[in-house]
Amino acid sequence: MDLVAKMAAKKAVVIFSKSTCCMCHAIERLFYDQGASPQIHELDRESRGKEMESALSKTLGCSPAVPVVFIGGKLIGSANTVMTLHLNGSLKKLLKEAGAIWL
Repeated sequence: MDLVAKMAAKKAVVIFSKSTCCMCHAIERLFYDQGASPQIHELDRESRGKEMESALSKTLGCSPAVPVVFIGGKLIGSANTVMTLHLNGSLKKLLKEAGAIWL
């Protein structure tokens, strides 16, 4: 869990993902479309990916384990949460507060 927390704090937006997950690609695209440049960690390509996936699903209670989004070092949640924030207008505000976007 410490590794996930350290990685999540390194950039304004961090996404834990898998290269084969279509929902992960959709969430990544959403952030690019908002003007953010997220740090993406594809767990199926990371040497400690299985360990990180376990930490996300067991410790943080994220289900499914990916995609999981952190903004400003804080856990935002999975695709459902991110899409809800986007639809109600809160996502852009969070991105501004974290310094991920300026407009």
